[in-house]
Amino acid sequence: MENKKQELVTITTGQEGRFRWAAVTAMLLAIGAILRLVSPSIAGISPNWIIAMYCLSIVLFRTSLGRAAGIGLVAGALCLATSKSVLPYGNLISEPVGALVCAGIVGLPFSMKVGRLELRPAVGALFGTLASGLTFTTLAKLILGLPLKVYLYGMLPVVLTVAATNTVIAQAMYYPVAALLRGVNANYKEEGISK
Repeated sequence: MENKKQELVTITTGQEGRFRWAAVTAMLLAIGAILRLVSPSIAGISPNWIIAMYCLSIVLFRTSLGRAAGIGLVAGALCLATSKSVLPYGNLISEPVGALVCAGIVGLPFSMKVGRLELRPAVGALFGTLASGLTFTTLAKLILGLPLKVYLYGMLPVVLTVAATNTVIAQAMYYPVAALLRGVNANYKEEGISK
């Protein structure tokens, strides 16, 4: 006969959601990468879903600057892998810049509400996308030696269009994703998993 020993398992509560921000951010970035690969371009322009998703994550979790830089590096690596540009390595610089600007905007100590409408997702995505796009296009101009007319009339309008599109995407997705996260948190509380 076998000797069966009973083991005592101790579960410490209160730490379950500690890395939830990382899991949700990874999921949003993965969704953004897939959408970036399959989205058709209209007149040569398509939204940068990865930027919209990391801006959404930064807004949802009020991410610190350190975490935002990390999110930006991961997003840059994903953009590098899914890039259709002539300077894909520029994403490793432009995405951390965009994430840091978004986190800086989101961390401002004043309300960005109009009535009951929270505009922080739109404002964060707008400035995050502008920072990322302007950094990327400026790097491309300097490294590739592009003419000023190409930069001003060919690249900057694309940055502005993508920024406007990402602003709408982040704002539209904010409430459904926030409601989903609140629902998951409520389920944990009902089951006694979280404090």
